[in-house]
Amino acid sequence: MAGFPTVLDWRSIDHASAPLQWFAMDSQRPASRMTRRDDVAALLGSDWNDARLTLADDSPDDRPGLRRLTFTNHEGEACPAHFLPSRNGAAVLYCHAHGNRYDIGIDELIHGRPALGGPWLPEFTAMGFGVLALEMPCFGTRAHLPEAATAKARLWHGRTLFGQMLGEQRAALQWLAQAPGVDARRIATMGISMGGTLAWWLGALCPELAAIVSTACFSDLETLIATGAHDGHGPYMTVPGLLRLTSTGGLCGLAAPTPILHCVGFRDLFTPQAAFETAQRDLDAAYAESPVRPRYVIDPDAGHEETPRMRQTIRQFLRDHLD
Repeated sequence: MAGFPTVLDWRSIDHASAPLQWFAMDSQRPASRMTRRDDVAALLGSDWNDARLTLADDSPDDRPGLRRLTFTNHEGEACPAHFLPSRNGAAVLYCHAHGNRYDIGIDELIHGRPALGGPWLPEFTAMGFGVLALEMPCFGTRAHLPEAATAKARLWHGRTLFGQMLGEQRAALQWLAQAPGVDARRIATMGISMGGTLAWWLGALCPELAAIVSTACFSDLETLIATGAHDGHGPYMTVPGLLRLTSTGGLCGLAAPTPILHCVGFRDLFTPQAAFETAQRDLDAAYAESPVRPRYVIDPDAGHEETPRMRQTIRQFLRDHLD
């Protein structure tokens, strides 16, 4: 573990007409320009501010160059991670997906999953990028925590499971920024589905990121609620009061001027055309004065998946902003 940072405490860092329409009948879409990071963070509960990770173990994996790390979080729970050291200073915080496959977790980085065209580890290795993938609560070796029960318990305590996930990802980002050989100015975050949602939320709340990539997840929540499609999301994603504060696109717009790429398919339950276009409009408005514009890969015939064109664009996007 020589040379690796150990204790991370983010409190010391300064960050500035459909079937279910009755759910949204009293909502009024707020102006995205009024949204502040602190207001959003307050909805996530105490885990966003309290989360910290302490490196407890570092051992070699059976794949060349890959390390198996174990962190201890602020609640004393072991949090495994895969780490690939950077060869050129650039790095990616890779957020794994959900897919109702609680057994996969961070092994998605190595073995992939059905929604992906293949694992991303060989791609990152070829590009010389460092990678850190942290196992989220309720997945992989942490699957002893049932998602629904964990989300409910945290909500009853005025906390959120999503806040815990984001807080731990933020602590992982800080660890990665301090890792040997990593240039803290050249770190991107990315993922598909739940991983993509974590990636763009983290980008909205952490302006120090160099680039953001999401696949199969960027969609206006209020529109999804109006059709009932929101119920396909897991309970992890529940953030009480969010839609009284901002919209999906308005929240994502807090990332401006960080370069951002969203990849969607219109046959995806979670990114239907109407919901995506509403989120896109709000995000474009939030980036109106930014020197860079959001980028999109839209495949009308794609479902909840990464297509070859998406992968090719993501690969080039990361090279453009990290090399």
